Amino acid sequence: MKIINWSELDGAARTQALQRPAAATSDNIAAAVRVIVQMVQAGGEQALFDLTEKYDGVRLRALRADAAEIAAGCAMVPAALRAAIDTAAANIEKFHAAQKPRDYTLETMPGVQCSQLWRPLGCAGLYVPGGTAPLFSTVLMLGIPAQIAGCAARVLCTPPQKDGGINPAILYAAQRCGIETIYKIGGAQAIAAMAYGLGGVPKADKVFGPGNAYVTAAKQWVAQDPSGAAIDMPAGPSEVMVLADGGADARFIAADLLSQAEHGRDSQVFCCVTDAALAQDIQQAVDAQLADLPRKDIAAEALAQSRIVVVGDMKEAIGIANGYGPEHLIVQCAGAEEIVPHIRNAGSVFVGAWTPEVVGDYASGTNHVLPTYGAARAIGGLGVASFMKSMTVQQLSREGLAALGPVVATLAEAEQLSAHGRAVTIRLSAEGEKPCAKRA
Repeated sequence: MKIINWSELDGAARTQALQRPAAATSDNIAAAVRVIVQMVQAGGEQALFDLTEKYDGVRLRALRADAAEIAAGCAMVPAALRAAIDTAAANIEKFHAAQKPRDYTLETMPGVQCSQLWRPLGCAGLYVPGGTAPLFSTVLMLGIPAQIAGCAARVLCTPPQKDGGINPAILYAAQRCGIETIYKIGGAQAIAAMAYGLGGVPKADKVFGPGNAYVTAAKQWVAQDPSGAAIDMPAGPSEVMVLADGGADARFIAADLLSQAEHGRDSQVFCCVTDAALAQDIQQAVDAQLADLPRKDIAAEALAQSRIVVVGDMKEAIGIANGYGPEHLIVQCAGAEEIVPHIRNAGSVFVGAWTPEVVGDYASGTNHVLPTYGAARAIGGLGVASFMKSMTVQQLSREGLAALGPVVATLAEAEQLSAHGRAVTIRLSAEGEKPCAKRA
């Protein structure tokens, strides 16, 4: 990791220091994704078989996992891992159940009743990465809130293993969430299959889930197509930012940085420290811990694009964090909980030395599907409401329209929309009549 001093950088250099790695190649990625999506649209199931062979290195006999394969996979999961998944699922269920939106009705004025009602999505398309690391935890993060929301159908796509199967833990987590429709499709082609309902995959109303830069680009592509599908957010390559003062433990910070760097070569880890000596200690701790990581080659490539920034004080560090809008933000400083009210832009915040980011990845109860690429400046992470939509209802009595109607007519006249006003006045002139009465 490169150490830089924030005070020595001009505006352009600061912008460059905060650039996401994947952003530099975004045009190339978008072009490649466009080709893949168009291949799936033109070739359907055959294109999905061909693309799976090309990108996952396996020629499948069937895209969908049948009941026997799912049962066999679940049986392979060790008891200790099943118990851990069950505990994580229970915490996620508890936290997300409290999020479920409630319908409400109120009178805005006498005789004018307004309501907001929530309805679940019809079909939720769930994408679970499974390339270099099978993220069975993501199954819980997607499947549980979708289940709580009451989605009528949930379709899961995940890349196959080299043997043509699906990681058993992914299958067990899916079973734990009641998901039965599972396809062995990964990458941009999986997003296309769910968004357009191709290759036997049911068409999703909305596509959810994190992924690499190609998956993120595919989600953005289908969201712009009227015949495609809505998406949850641009949840791309993993990223973390740490804010720390001189009292922080460099070993803890290094472990947190590496936990995200090992996700993928395009991950970004970033650290803002108020102490130059701590920056050196973190750099040394990262190198020491990296040496024995099984995924050290992946982590090392991500670290090559990452930074440790020395800032003047914690106020400056907070300003950088709010400007960057990290997916994960770790605060390790004196009075860390006092920093939280000043954080405006972050997907999820981890407060204090005893709160590693990985607890949120797996089992604290919060969701790990979070906005990346700075999207945290405008949107939040995944929740139950993400799998639902609201609609409003209004009902007026004759007295209510008599009171509100003249207001509406005046507003319509001012906007020169005569028919709008007439829709009110024609009713007000029908006083004494029963326009909705059944005719003989």
